[in-house]
Amino acid sequence: MKTIMKWWAGYLALFFTITGCTSKVYVEKDDTADFGRYKTFAWVEKEGHGKQTIQEQKIRSAVTTELERTVGWKESKKRPDVLLSYDVLVERSVRQNSDPVYSRPFVRTFYNPYSRRLFNVYYPSRFMGIDNYDVPVKEGTITVTLTDARSEKAVWQGWTTNEVNNRNLTSKEIQSAVRAIFRKFDVAKR
Repeated sequence: MKTIMKWWAGYLALFFTITGCTSKVYVEKDDTADFGRYKTFAWVEKEGHGKQTIQEQKIRSAVTTELERTVGWKESKKRPDVLLSYDVLVERSVRQNSDPVYSRPFVRTFYNPYSRRLFNVYYPSRFMGIDNYDVPVKEGTITVTLTDARSEKAVWQGWTTNEVNNRNLTSKEIQSAVRAIFRKFDVAKR
């Protein structure tokens, strides 16, 4: 019975760790758009951009994989139904942390004159309050926009923000962000 309880405690700890690390995803969509008629997509080339960076290639690859795998759309250069674009923003921000503050435990020695002995009294630490402080962090936001090729009107946009370690996003951060965004892309699955 104890081993079963340990397994359940382990599974719950893992579940809360995984769900606690995920970031929120936000989605905006055009309610008048008919997503059932979209079958192909193409990438919009950014102006003033000759060659793609490695980060841009990874973002495009991750989005293309998600659209082909989860939705079933195909990439097509000739007359696509949807035009894709993305935006990456890495900015400095501040996260507020709160830590409890406790007093130091101590021991006090007393003398008992009746028994002529010394005895120790242990005083445990006590809760003193909460220490609030700011921590500087970098946040990376990935935004994916789908535009109807015929009307040139944005029909769907999804974005998420995560804490990042440096100016450029890593492959793992890109893939997890894009996967999280396209989990909310349920309009084409109907």
